[in-house]
Amino acid sequence: MKKKILIIDDEVDFCLIMKGYFNRKNYEVSVAYTLQSGLFLIDENKPDILFLDNNLPDGQGWKYVDQIVEKNPHLEIYLVSAHQSKSSFTSPNKNIMVWEKPISLQILNESFQ
Repeated sequence: MKKKILIIDDEVDFCLIMKGYFNRKNYEVSVAYTLQSGLFLIDENKPDILFLDNNLPDGQGWKYVDQIVEKNPHLEIYLVSAHQSKSSFTSPNKNIMVWEKPISLQILNESFQ
């Protein structure tokens, strides 16, 4: 069964690049360009992996991490942002990683073999 990935990010180019990358690796990929549509898709699609931007048109995604984890403790979460330093978010949860954009192909290849 294909692993499911959800990308919540308002940068269309970033989403298209990530979706193409993961489709080639045989993942099922969904994309949401707003926080609210992304939160809906988390409940609807039950993804295995989430890429969550912080600065979205309708709110700050990272503020919802605790709520997301509470409902989906299995979810592997990658917090991504071009405008946020890694030190601004900390979590004891080992399933949460913080990545700065742009994300290199090398990092993706090392993380998703």
